[in-house]
Order: sequence, then structure tokens, then C-alpha cells
Amino acid sequence: MSDVDEDEVFQGDSEGEEQNEDIQEEETSEKDQIEACPLTQDTIVQGLSLLCRTGNGLAHAFVKLDLKERHLTDIVLLSSFVHLRFLDISSNYLTDLSPLAALTQLLWLKGDSNRLQRFKGLPLDQLTYLQWLSLAVNRLCDMEGLGGPSLETLNLIGNGIQKVFGLEYHRLTNLVTLELRGNSLETTDGIYLPNLRRLYLAQNKIKRLGGLEKLERLTILHLRDNQLETLDGISPSMKSLQYLNVRGNLVPSQQALQSLMGVAHTLRALVLAENPLSETEDYRLSVLAQLPFLERLDKESVSSEERSEAQERFREFQDSPEQEDH
Repeated sequence: MSDVDEDEVFQGDSEGEEQNEDIQEEETSEKDQIEACPLTQDTIVQGLSLLCRTGNGLAHAFVKLDLKERHLTDIVLLSSFVHLRFLDISSNYLTDLSPLAALTQLLWLKGDSNRLQRFKGLPLDQLTYLQWLSLAVNRLCDMEGLGGPSLETLNLIGNGIQKVFGLEYHRLTNLVTLELRGNSLETTDGIYLPNLRRLYLAQNKIKRLGGLEKLERLTILHLRDNQLETLDGISPSMKSLQYLNVRGNLVPSQQALQSLMGVAHTLRALVLAENPLSETEDYRLSVLAQLPFLERLDKESVSSEERSEAQERFREFQDSPEQEDH
């Protein structure tokens, strides 16, 4: 069986939808003029926890800091807390993260629901140990300047990203999970990340798949609620793909499945519900006849009876006079 957990992926869908709702609520209640509220020593002391040994092993320092929902407009004071490893600055009014450049021990950073507009100028390349970064629900429009030598997981749900422009593989060599749900992407072009394993692109405006042939290690591709009418762009070079979700798109007919033939041997779970294709006659059997290694179609496991019937249908199709003529 595939190790892809479909229920877990669908749970991620609901989380993405909730975060998108949070954006709208926040923007509705947000004042045009925000009173300056810089970080203070007292606020920092209240949020510190997790006492650990420092690098030389001879001293101790607090390495975790929670500053969420403090109405902060700047975090200049943080630059002296060089031992921090875990930092939550979400739900503030921050537009500048440059003071974090000095926090070279950071492993985990959550900056959701702020006012960041660009990656360019952020000190991410200097955070050489940072592995997990979430900047969901900000005002990012592109990915130019994004980098992080140790970054493994990046969450950018609910921004305004229209193009994956300026994404440089050599600055993101360890990235394995990329979350881009709820943005404004129209194509997948530009996601050149050969080590990527999981790519979440639901709730965008994607009409065309491009550049995916470079994602040879991708196991999960999530494209729910986009505007795809074809699956052209799913490439045979995607030789690790196990899970594909195109629920809620505009895929019209069985013919579109021809684009999946190149990944048929690895694909184990496919979600096609809420496409015109899923309303056609003998939908499940027709899909299984073309993709015989599937273990789950939509939310249902493939039964042995279904598989046998699909294989019989496939043999009949192969033996038909029309096929012989070709």
C-alpha cells in the first residue's frame, strides 16, 4: 500500500480554508492606521520558555519565544536574543523581519498573519539552521529573494502570489514540502525544486500545468479547486508520484487520463471528484482500466472485484477492432 494518507491531505484542505477565512476577517477588522507598538523587554520575558544549554555547553538560555497577538509593529529588540531556536511572531503588524538576521540558531519560525510584502530583504539566507518556516496570510506577491540552505518545510498559504517568479533552486536545496494554497497562481511553471516531495496548490487559479517534469522526487501533488481542463503536463519523469488530487477542476472526459499513463506505475491514489469526468458512465471502471495500479480512487479503496472487472474491460478494449486498426 502507498504511504500517502489521503485523509490527512483532506484535513489539510480544511485548515487551508479556515486560514483563508481568517485573512478576510482580519482585513475587514484591520484599521488603516496602526499605532506603533515596538517590542519591549517585559513582553519578551513573558514569552520566553524552554531553557537549554547554549552552544559551548557551559551556559543556559531560553530558546523558545512566543510573541503572537501582541500588536507588534517592530521587533528590533530581538536582535540581541541570539540563542533563540523557536520563534512565533504571528498575528502582529510586522512589515520588516531584518532584526532576525542575528538569530542564527533559529530552527523554527512562524510569522503568519502579518504585513510582509516581499521576500527580498528578508534575512532567510543568513538563518543557516532554519528548517521550518510559515508566512501564511501575509501580503506576499512573488517569491523573488526566497532562500534558506536548511529549509525543509515552507508554508505560504493565503498570500497573493501570482507567479512563482525568482525561485532559485540552489538557495532551497533541502526543501521537501511547499504549501501554496489560496494564492493566485495561474500556472505551475517555475517550481524548479528537484528535491521537493510534497506540493500543495489547492484553491488557486491554475489553468495550465508546466515545468513539472523537473519534480522527479515528488510524491504528492495537490491541485484541488483550480481551473484545469486538461492534465497535460503530468510528466513520465515524475517517477515518484503516488498521490494526485485534482478534485473540483474542469476535467471533462476520459481522454484527459492519457496524460497520466506515464505515471501509472507509481500512482496509488487519485482524486477526480467534482470534475465533469466523474459524472460520466462507468466512471470508476474506466479510470481503473487505464490506471490498473491505483489503490484508491476518490475516497474509496479499490476492491479486488472492481480491479478484476476493470482488467477485463481493458483486455476487451485492447482486442477491439478499432485498436487493431491503429
